Amino acid sequence: MVSNGTTVPVVNVPNALTVVRLILVPVFAWMLLAHPHDITWRWISAGVFVIALLTDLADGHIARKYNLITNFGKLADPIADKAITGMAMIALSIVGELWWWVTIVILVREWGITVMRFLIVKYGVQAADKLGKMKTLAQTVALVALLMPMLLYIEAASTAPAWTVVCQVIHWIGLIAMAVALILTVVSGVNYVIGAWKLRQDWLARLDATDSATRR
Repeated sequence: MVSNGTTVPVVNVPNALTVVRLILVPVFAWMLLAHPHDITWRWISAGVFVIALLTDLADGHIARKYNLITNFGKLADPIADKAITGMAMIALSIVGELWWWVTIVILVREWGITVMRFLIVKYGVQAADKLGKMKTLAQTVALVALLMPMLLYIEAASTAPAWTVVCQVIHWIGLIAMAVALILTVVSGVNYVIGAWKLRQDWLARLDATDSATRR
């Protein structure tokens, strides 16, 4: 790919991190679903999820800083992001720690907007708004908190009372953050659809203006 007059190789650090994140999806899923009620494995699976999120931050920063943006990265990066967060939500629903309807609503919005983003690219690029960024933050906090074995500690008879309170607080933080993420997911999704429609209308208006000028 050529960017700013410079050929950017597809094989670079940001793209490698994106591929690592994609590879971590099935690894994370196996760790969580094969050992959902094992405290040690829950910590490990939560750690893998956090590592995947860190690769997302790293590849975006490196790509922008060193101008290593490629078509592969533009396509694979959002897919990897949606895959790891989507797998986390699906896995939590499978083990009975997150309502299925919440997972379905959020995933339909996430993948729907991702597809729409590719469909409207010819009309222009629609940047993520503040609500979208807030949604991502709330969703991240929620998933990290819910992936940790807080419920397992609470259910353990030998858990110290003080630690039980800490676990309950963390678990409730996860639930509240997920509720916030759900609301922001719906609202930001509606905003994105409206913005995409306006973007298309503006593009059509410019096209009509150009055609009218050409005919004169």
